[in-house]
Amino acid sequence: MTYNKKPREDEPRINNQIRADKIRLIGADGEMIGVVSVAEALRKAEAAGLDLVEVSPNAAPPVCKILDYGKYKYEAQKKASEARKKQKVITLKEIKLRPGIDDHDFEVKMKQVLKFLAEGDKVKITLRFRGREMTHMELGLQVMNRVKEYVGAAAKVETEPKMEGRQAIMILSSSK
Repeated sequence: MTYNKKPREDEPRINNQIRADKIRLIGADGEMIGVVSVAEALRKAEAAGLDLVEVSPNAAPPVCKILDYGKYKYEAQKKASEARKKQKVITLKEIKLRPGIDDHDFEVKMKQVLKFLAEGDKVKITLRFRGREMTHMELGLQVMNRVKEYVGAAAKVETEPKMEGRQAIMILSSSK
């Protein structure tokens, strides 16, 4: 089979696209044939009814394999999609609090925080001060300390509470 189109950078070179003089050849059944010329390797691939695929272009000499290129491409695609499925995207969830938060409201928000942490997400705790609340920053600090105590061993504090304008911010991540 001949493929005359120009290969993309992420695709291996095949058949007549291989530019090296000598290559290290691996047969269709996986056994090492040795260092041969590209012309000889192409003849062997043609005889087997398969393609000559450059699997390791940076080696000296480049390593080529005799195989079915369509099947090779399909397997690589399947492997890539499996890797994407297994990837966990960590998102940052935000919980907003106020310095004078009621006990029940606090517990509801903390259950939500624990749920987010169990799912593997990071949680940003934002404590907003309004009006004259800025004069009582210690109340905000007490709320942040309550948050740390409540989540306890379920989370580690990634960013300690710090002021940014009129709000205090703390980031928690799962301790797993």
